[in-house]
Amino acid sequence: MMKAIGTIIGACLLVSAGLCLVPPASAIQLTFTEQQALVLQKAELRQAEELYRAGRAEEALSQLRGFVVRYFDSPLLPPAYLLISRIFLDGGQPDEALLYLGRIPPEGMVPEVRLLEGAALVVTGKAEAGVAILEGLAGAEFTGEDEARRLSALTEGRALLGEPLRALLFIHQKLSGADPGQQSKLLEQAHLLLQDRAGAGEVAEAAFMFQGTALGADANLQLARLAALRGDAVRARELVRPLLQGVPFPYRSEAVQLWEELTGEAFLQRAVGVLLPLSGRYRAFGELVRRGMDLALETHHGDQPPPRFIFRDTGGDALRGVEALDELANGERVMAAIGPLTGGAAAEAAVRAQLEDLPLLALSQREGLAEAGDVVFRNSLTSRLQVQTLVRHAMDEGGTTTFGILYPENKLGLEITDLFTEAVLERGGQVVALEGYPAQATDFRRQIKLLMGLDPDAPDEEAEPASEAEMLEGLFLPDTPSAPFEALFIPDYADRVGLIAPQLAFYGIEDLLLLGINGWNSPELTRIAGSYVEGSIFVDGFFRFSPYPFVREFVDLYFQKYGEEPSILEAQGFDAAGILLSLLDRPEVISREDVRAALSALRNYPGVTGATSFGPSGDADKVLFLLQVQNGNIVQIN
Repeated sequence: MMKAIGTIIGACLLVSAGLCLVPPASAIQLTFTEQQALVLQKAELRQAEELYRAGRAEEALSQLRGFVVRYFDSPLLPPAYLLISRIFLDGGQPDEALLYLGRIPPEGMVPEVRLLEGAALVVTGKAEAGVAILEGLAGAEFTGEDEARRLSALTEGRALLGEPLRALLFIHQKLSGADPGQQSKLLEQAHLLLQDRAGAGEVAEAAFMFQGTALGADANLQLARLAALRGDAVRARELVRPLLQGVPFPYRSEAVQLWEELTGEAFLQRAVGVLLPLSGRYRAFGELVRRGMDLALETHHGDQPPPRFIFRDTGGDALRGVEALDELANGERVMAAIGPLTGGAAAEAAVRAQLEDLPLLALSQREGLAEAGDVVFRNSLTSRLQVQTLVRHAMDEGGTTTFGILYPENKLGLEITDLFTEAVLERGGQVVALEGYPAQATDFRRQIKLLMGLDPDAPDEEAEPASEAEMLEGLFLPDTPSAPFEALFIPDYADRVGLIAPQLAFYGIEDLLLLGINGWNSPELTRIAGSYVEGSIFVDGFFRFSPYPFVREFVDLYFQKYGEEPSILEAQGFDAAGILLSLLDRPEVISREDVRAALSALRNYPGVTGATSFGPSGDADKVLFLLQVQNGNIVQIN
């Protein structure tokens, strides 16, 4: 059996280029009993390999050591030695790895074996021998993992041989196919080479060879440091200045620090960080906001080039949002940030923005968001803003003093009902009837009866036909109100309101002013409810059919660019971007404190989501769009 070992080793390892542990059965002539034994041995090796792949290296090693003892004359010993060597090399024991590699017979020294040998030699300090082996393997077919191992060992080997430029070249080759995590490790390796092992001439050569890349940026950072050390501050500033806004590289914060040391001034990019969900379940919403912001940037015309927008994907996740904001504040050194869009991410980002003293213009509707601190502002359509606008119009302009509320028993319904009641009481009005319904309800008889002050459990009385005399008498009697209030507020969406409005009339509530929120602003409202919502009034933060010229212009520009009409999300992004673009155009706005002060002082910015100011709390105080159903159409009435 042993005389067939060479054949087996060669066949197995050449086929594997990884960890194939199963030699082809045709490679040797075995008895039936030997074949059965070989099958069992293969199964053991496969199990050890699976343990290794699963990260259970110690268990795999224990099993392999038992294997080589039990099957000391097995033709599968070389694959076992190879796997043991991998485990030792990965575990930082190159001498042990070399010991087991040395047990593989010469005819089994295929590229995979030579690769581990070369890598182990480099780690043990025998760089010249290791590099010679590894360079001789150029062109051999390896798995991606093993090719990365080869280049990494070559990098280290060339560095040990005093050739950092060649080491950097290997890193440059590896970067193109590496994932973000690998790229980070590679750039860290390059950073140490440039900082600790390369001489000034080699660093300069690296800056030239790798210009326009993260490697080149890092090399220029090291050149700037060397210039500063020899007292050439002018040259140091010349070198470091382009790094502050050039190719992204992980040591930008060090460049910023050096710049501030050289100039004595805090550096800020004339840029705005943007935190949006550009992946995950909220991606579609984030993309719409980004469209609006891109349009604002394209159409902005100032006296100087516009600030940059630096987008970061939060994925709708609070932790990612905080990490992104931290990187924008301290890495990119932006002057302000916009977003996040989702409530949880916005709440966490607001707290971090306050800690970093970075003005944040949040886009979420989360209640209390701007209370995080004086640098946190919010440009969003909130529930509070809606009810304040609605109540102000109904009471001050309509003279209404008594209200009923019919609300869905969900989070939005409960929150906005409380806010509506509070707004009515503040103005001296009364909420005289209040009824809730399950969020998915379709039958509202019980709630309507209760609103009317009637017993919903009482049997319906069949009305007797009125006599002619009674009908004549009725002509001279004053109309009896159908409900004990003048207006009914329904904080729900158009499809639900479309079911409620006809039932109100059916059960006797007629000629009553209906009030609603932005959820009513949909063609579904009049399509489903028809004449039953005629005259009703509601609010929204954006109305694409507004007669305002700047709204018409925005809608037209958006349609020209994207071939569709914008929603409130695009409008919100357009306005948030426009506000910061206009502020950063001012020559006196050169610091984050300047941005914060300018946002606090902003009054009646002519946004497509309404004239915008920021109140003491940081929340936007907007003039919302008041809408009414007239002759079956939704029209703006303010």
